[in-house]
Amino acid sequence: MIGNFGFIHEKIEIKILILFILRRLPEPIAFDALIELAMCDDGISYFDLSECIAELVKTDHLSLEGGKYSITKKGMRNGEITENGIPYSVRAKAEKSTAEIRAAQNRNAMIKTSSICDQESGYKVNLSLSDGFGDVVSMELFAANEQQSLELEKGFRKNAESIYNALIELILN
Repeated sequence: MIGNFGFIHEKIEIKILILFILRRLPEPIAFDALIELAMCDDGISYFDLSECIAELVKTDHLSLEGGKYSITKKGMRNGEITENGIPYSVRAKAEKSTAEIRAAQNRNAMIKTSSICDQESGYKVNLSLSDGFGDVVSMELFAANEQQSLELEKGFRKNAESIYNALIELILN
């Protein structure tokens, strides 16, 4: 028995919740972020969550690479079959808590940046924004040094949509 409060009381229920959460995220997630998302019911403890995550990795429902967890095909299949067993109120909380991270991960996947050092002239910085089907804008800029190239990449990641809109407005006007 896990806890006295909340709807989730058994380890199997915690595992199903973890699979439910990870099925909704397009990219791997760090341990702390997964714990925070899964603590959506008063019956769940940190230690039980940690143990369940480790067990899901051992049973190949989750994979751990580079300190981040993602769901495997086996986890997807089993999660899809079992997720209706999660009480509705817990599912709703988990869905709501994953929405912001999912949106950020989706946005992050649409923005690509990279820098290539050209020993003679500096850095070539490649920046692109996709709509999910293809690039809507792609450009290559020059940076005098590594610090400037990193700042260009950081600024583009932060403001990609605004930069795209400003470019379109400048071109059309």
